[in-house]
Amino acid sequence: MLRLVVRRVLQLIPTLLGLSVLLFIWLNALPGGPAAAMLGERATEGDKARIEEALGLDQPVWVQYGKFLTRLASLDLGTSTQTGQPVWDEFTRAFPATMELGLTAIIIAVAVGIPLGYFAARRRGTWLDVSAVSGSLLGICIPVFFLAFILKAVFAVNLQWFPSFGRQTTGLDATEVTGFYVLDGLLTGEFDAALDAVHHLVLPALALSSIPLAIIVRMTRASVLEVLGEDYVRTAESKGLQQRVVRGRHVLRNALLPVVTAIGLLTGGLLSGAVLTESVFAFGGLGSFIRTAIDHRDYPVLVGFIMFIALAYVLINLLVDLAYSLIDPRVRVH
Repeated sequence: MLRLVVRRVLQLIPTLLGLSVLLFIWLNALPGGPAAAMLGERATEGDKARIEEALGLDQPVWVQYGKFLTRLASLDLGTSTQTGQPVWDEFTRAFPATMELGLTAIIIAVAVGIPLGYFAARRRGTWLDVSAVSGSLLGICIPVFFLAFILKAVFAVNLQWFPSFGRQTTGLDATEVTGFYVLDGLLTGEFDAALDAVHHLVLPALALSSIPLAIIVRMTRASVLEVLGEDYVRTAESKGLQQRVVRGRHVLRNALLPVVTAIGLLTGGLLSGAVLTESVFAFGGLGSFIRTAIDHRDYPVLVGFIMFIALAYVLINLLVDLAYSLIDPRVRVH
């Protein structure tokens, strides 16, 4: 297992290097150069020259890329042009909210999607199967931001069952330890704060989980149906093995392989897709921060966000590989 982890980590390094090259090319391909893009259209030549000298943009390209790569490796993403604060500090403040929301959404999607897809396949052609397929198709078709507005209007504004904005009730005396409000409440024993944070998470997490849930249901159903027709399943049943053994060891375990891949890709997508959901519910994560950065052309923040999403994807890809090796031991052999 350790050799597999080391091998996968070494394979991820070229991916990150390639992305750094693309980011560097993108920054230098901006109209008028990075300095003009950061200062705006009314910037004078003197202003541009001062920014280029401060950022080292007047040096040879290979020197610029070397410094750019060194800063990325040391997590020095520069300074935000809109707040004047280091980009890394801004990310560490906003990241826990986005991660908490994304993890909650993928937990909902997996906890509901895999059992629903499995039972839909086992009861093919019944009302459960038809309902699961129809519901998953509807979940894929409805945009996340539109569903977020509907949930907010119905359950927060009209019925007032859930809060309509924020991560915790304003004025609640809660101790912040990690920035993950649910975890902080559990660690400090402030269970009312943890419950309040969960209450605020419900609607945005449901909205964000809709598309992953629909995809997981459909993939699980299709994968289980394919495995049910395999010879080794029929052989196991003909030997008189108990149904729970056949379903757990032969059907579900093999059917989960493509689903695990989908879950990994969907998890990475949730972190970037949380931007719209957070904006609807004023959740206070990376969403509003990135939206403001786009409006103000805050390129250091955008570069940091792209690298953050890329790093999240490669780490999730590593976890997917490890999950593969646990489900299918043949992966460790190869």
